[in-house]
Amino acid sequence: MSSSAPPALRRTPLFEQHRAAGAKLVDFSGWEMPVQYGGARQEHIAVRESCGVFDVSHMGEIETSGPGALELLQRLLSNDVAKIAIGGAQYSVLCREDGGVLDDLFTYRLDSDRYLTVTNASNHDSDLEWFRAHASGAQDVSVSDLIDDYAMLAVQGPRARELVQAISDSPLPARMTAGTRRVHGAETLVCGTGYTGEDGVELLCRPENAPALWDQIVRRGAVPAGLAARDTLRLEACFHLYGNDLTVDRGPIEGGLGWCCNEDTGFIGSEAVRAVRSAGPAEKLVAFVIDGPGIPRAHNPVRGGGEVTSGTLSPCLNAGIGLAYVPAERSAVGERLEIDVRGKMRPAVIKEKPLYRKGP
Repeated sequence: MSSSAPPALRRTPLFEQHRAAGAKLVDFSGWEMPVQYGGARQEHIAVRESCGVFDVSHMGEIETSGPGALELLQRLLSNDVAKIAIGGAQYSVLCREDGGVLDDLFTYRLDSDRYLTVTNASNHDSDLEWFRAHASGAQDVSVSDLIDDYAMLAVQGPRARELVQAISDSPLPARMTAGTRRVHGAETLVCGTGYTGEDGVELLCRPENAPALWDQIVRRGAVPAGLAARDTLRLEACFHLYGNDLTVDRGPIEGGLGWCCNEDTGFIGSEAVRAVRSAGPAEKLVAFVIDGPGIPRAHNPVRGGGEVTSGTLSPCLNAGIGLAYVPAERSAVGERLEIDVRGKMRPAVIKEKPLYRKGP
């Protein structure tokens, strides 16, 4: 009998930086990525109080261009793409006809008929195939895979803009906008977006320019942060993780993402989404805090129906927190839950989103 070796993990252009910094490296969606460096809690607190830098080069990029780009994206994306100004950014979801979510995405309008959409690493190939399939036969639109054209650094925290501004040739784009700048001498698409609940920027540059840019940002005070801190930060902010909180089994209304859906644009799945919005969802995704000991994890059952989709120990709240789908009639803020955490029923309470807010 012969056995084939597992496929080699992909590495980002910053792999040597991670290894030199003593990062613990793990398989994440086929990429060898840093889960933590000195410790996830310290990295989390650094982002909340000062500045952290994440390697997110495993994310994918799809460019849609040409006179038909807007029409195609209106068909594919749940939000109203026509509202994105040049240099603007917009969040949306990609749906099947039945409303199931295929991915959640950020799209940047780079020019009048050129858009860049950032995909989740685990979904990039399938998203690209979906884009190309729906563009098939169109003469006025081009769909290009740019995953190998970019490295991506996320610089996040109260000092993030200060650090990047010091090495940029002009003022940085505001929140939810994007623009090209020279950062540490390299042409970079600077995007006023992020996944932590803090201000900051995401930097898309040529792969060969990424190591020097990373080193410069770290020298100026940014703390390297890994996937573990990224997860605890996004959970405190109640941001969704595809594969946990969003899947093809549920639609955006159930997931609390009705705000990024405009059914009037006729996007794929819009009629299914409209039907759920009109009738009301059977389940809703809620944020909760454990009342007492216990750290919730994905797939923990909720008594009376429902399931935890994401859970962790919050470094800032010093409590177990998470997201869970529960019956709609039990989804109000203040509703008490019981969650089976490793065989023990733990009391929890539904809270407003986000779970973590800056003090006055």
